[in-house]
Amino acid sequence: MKQDERLMVLDTASLYFRAFFGVPEVLADDGTPVNAVRGLLDFISRLVGQYRPTHLVCAWDNDWRPQWRVNLVPSYKGHRVEYVVKDEAHPYVEEVPDPLEIQVPIIEAVLAAFGICKLGMDGYEADDVIGSLAAQATMPVDVVTGDRDLFQVVDDERGVRVLYVARGVGNHERVTDHVVVEKYAVLPSQYADFATMRGDASDGLPGVPGVGEKTASALLLKYGDLRGIVTAANDPDSDMAPSPRKKILAAADYLEVAPRVVEVATDIDLGTYDAALPIAPAQADLLTALASKLNLEGPVNRLTGVLAG
Repeated sequence: MKQDERLMVLDTASLYFRAFFGVPEVLADDGTPVNAVRGLLDFISRLVGQYRPTHLVCAWDNDWRPQWRVNLVPSYKGHRVEYVVKDEAHPYVEEVPDPLEIQVPIIEAVLAAFGICKLGMDGYEADDVIGSLAAQATMPVDVVTGDRDLFQVVDDERGVRVLYVARGVGNHERVTDHVVVEKYAVLPSQYADFATMRGDASDGLPGVPGVGEKTASALLLKYGDLRGIVTAANDPDSDMAPSPRKKILAAADYLEVAPRVVEVATDIDLGTYDAALPIAPAQADLLTALASKLNLEGPVNRLTGVLAG
């Protein structure tokens, strides 16, 4: 590993959703909406220009709601699905606005023309790809996301941090061990257990009723991890107070399975991929044609310039 190597991993869907809702509507000459494509390219230009990674991966949701997670917690992302009768093999799809869904294949085509690595794994979400990249990387890693669940991959010792874009890509926050502790009073290594107890309505995870962030962090501070908390709750001689004990015991079935849903995978075999950041488009003629056809000249030229720089 060269001393100045750094990997940037993008939670791609998080960014193109943000671009779609944050960038005013822009249409290609044929009426195709391209605001999400334009926004994503400009996000990449800004981030690469600011941090100058040597490697870049666009993590992809090959399966945004893996069945193995739904089997464990049936409500997982349940409010974000649409039933599609015509595809019995994959009857549930994510509810995505049509003007955004049209743009996803365009994003894939433009990334390929640039030669930017897109990496997804069947049966896994982008978060799992990100977790495995962060765990297996031989260089420092910047994870770009608006999903706080990925705070669990932060690791100062290994140089893994999150560039958290919840307040905008231009106003992102660098999340380190210290920031996680300051925000939640837990270590990044405890964050998945913390999130399991707190729950997350946006992901259909109910959490432990009556246990909020303060109680969850206090329990983790005292007992170390969720296993220690459950053990203490089941031990009548432990010093756990009656109220949290009752709540933890009442949620025993949920706590048995939910951690495997909340924890991102870190051990996926990612196969062979080339994450080196290109210094020029891999398919320049194709990229020029796509840019001309889809009204993307500005964003494409900006990113091309950033890569060359």
